[in-house]
Amino acid sequence: MRYLSLLLIFILCFTFFIPMNGHAAPGVSAHNAVLIEQSTGRILYEKDAHEKQNIASITKIMTAIIAIESGKMDEIATASRKAVYTEGSSIYLEQGEKMPLEDLVYGLMLRSGNDAAVTIAEHVGGSEEGFVYLMNEKADWLGMTNTHFDNPHGLDSDTHYSSAYDMALLMRYAMDNDIFKTISSTKMYKSEKRTYSWKNKNKLLTAYYKYCTGGKTGFTKKTGRTLVSTASKDGMDLIAVTLNAPDDWRDHMQMYEWGFDNYKMESIGEEGIINIPFGQEGMKQGSIQENIVFPLNNSEQAAIRSEITPFTETLPGNQHIIGKQIYYLNDEPIYEVAIFQEEKIEQEDSFLSQLAFIVKQIFRMD
Repeated sequence: MRYLSLLLIFILCFTFFIPMNGHAAPGVSAHNAVLIEQSTGRILYEKDAHEKQNIASITKIMTAIIAIESGKMDEIATASRKAVYTEGSSIYLEQGEKMPLEDLVYGLMLRSGNDAAVTIAEHVGGSEEGFVYLMNEKADWLGMTNTHFDNPHGLDSDTHYSSAYDMALLMRYAMDNDIFKTISSTKMYKSEKRTYSWKNKNKLLTAYYKYCTGGKTGFTKKTGRTLVSTASKDGMDLIAVTLNAPDDWRDHMQMYEWGFDNYKMESIGEEGIINIPFGQEGMKQGSIQENIVFPLNNSEQAAIRSEITPFTETLPGNQHIIGKQIYYLNDEPIYEVAIFQEEKIEQEDSFLSQLAFIVKQIFRMD
């Protein structure tokens, strides 16, 4: 019995003091959460990330990107009675007040103005209902399968919902837009229509986390605190989403620090020339036109492999694809890249043809 006790003590000590690879996944206060890498969309951490939930004012990410993509940012919008009497957070528009759509989007994102949201919707969509239609069409196009919008501001509704993962998809898309990225990262903004500046409500950006690059806050009593944020460190861009999170600032910082500590952007493939076997046709020469990087932890680099699949496809502009290279992590496909037909010979022929044409013009040869 004595020896058994000693053995148990030894096992416990060994368990507690053996070095571990990486750190334990972060604990979060949120009911739903997700952390993804922006360029690839890889999920690094999730907690009930696909569950449908109320989302409050992070809805306004969709409102903002639709407004930006409308091409109407320089136009002047007029605040309606419906807009100025919308309940909740406000930039204090007055009925009939005119403001550039760009300023309204800043007020929407930095101060979460519900009056700004309705004014944007009525101007861009012709009506709030018309704009909501655009929101849902965009959500479908982005693959936000657990999302439905009823309004442009996020006030509670039984059929207005999304998931942490869907909101990460939306933010990933929006952050590819330079105008959205600039607005999301702005700490202070002053409209010419105001005597004071608007300060961003995102305290991760303005005070708490130096690596934060943007985001959007949300809150209603029914929904609780919601937050979408972005952060960048050591060449890696991350997106975090929390829904119903009493301690959301800390949740996001912990997820980011865990992600940056455990994952790095690693090269898994390089641009260049590649030979593709085409059966009886023999080898064809193609080219990969991008360097491929992917977020990996220390133990995953050795588990990457790739396969080449030959096929032919002609794209607009007469570009010819002759195959694709698929990358696998532990036998799960994680990335694929097109292999284009090498056009060097055709380019040389084209150059010689152009040269011959010039010579003929000079010497008037038929």
